[in-house]
Amino acid sequence: MKKLSERTKANMDVVLEETCRQLPHGGDHDSRRFIAERLIKAAEAGHSTLGELGIVARRALAELTGKSGQG
Repeated sequence: MKKLSERTKANMDVVLEETCRQLPHGGDHDSRRFIAERLIKAAEAGHSTLGELGIVARRALAELTGKSGQG
């Protein structure tokens, strides 16, 4: 696992919180974990800016809301 900088970790935290605000009650544990895992993979691949991480988080959110809409 690649060591992430403090700046990258802070960016991931900001993006996760902003993204999860769009979910009811800030998102449940599984939803937050799903988005966080996507953010970690992206950061390990070198995507560390707020913009890059925001794109990853929005895609994960779209995937989550698409899944929940099919139930």
